[in-house]
Amino acid sequence: MDNYDSFAYNLVQYVGEFDDVTVRRNDAIDVEGIHELDPDGIVVSPGPGTPAEAGVSIDVFAETEYPALGVCLGHQALCAAHGTPVGHAPSVVHGKPSEVRHDGTRLYDGINDPFEVGRYHSLAVEAAALPDELEETAYTNDEQGIVMGVQHAEKPHIGVQFHPESILTDAGKQIVENFCTGIAET
Repeated sequence: MDNYDSFAYNLVQYVGEFDDVTVRRNDAIDVEGIHELDPDGIVVSPGPGTPAEAGVSIDVFAETEYPALGVCLGHQALCAAHGTPVGHAPSVVHGKPSEVRHDGTRLYDGINDPFEVGRYHSLAVEAAALPDELEETAYTNDEQGIVMGVQHAEKPHIGVQFHPESILTDAGKQIVENFCTGIAET
């Protein structure tokens, strides 16, 4: 799902190493069209604006059961789909590395803890605002402890606030591979 972001095609390249890729813009497909495609998995890309401005992105998480990975804006769309407020981050972070801790779930299989990620966002969600069905899986390893990853308790829906496709992210390709081969194929 391309949310009109240049990083979308970095994700396409990574995903294409593990599976076939079909790209649709967020306003060029609806949930019915997604069901017609019947994908093995969906990656909801980064993009400008808020989740409410990202076409069908929220609906991917609210109305489908397909394995889905939300990246940055896609992560925010996953959270918004479950009623989590998305607000201004404590600080704007564009093109900055951060150290992140994770819980070792399947997305992070084989990934060092902590590890370095590339961040490009001015919006974020608060851990205290996450509903019961969304579990925090990663956070910044600093005094702010900003949510960097979530997963749905029952659906194969995962979000990461950071950019695995960024050159600043250690093992970003491994994270995408873990989604494609370990989550989207189950």
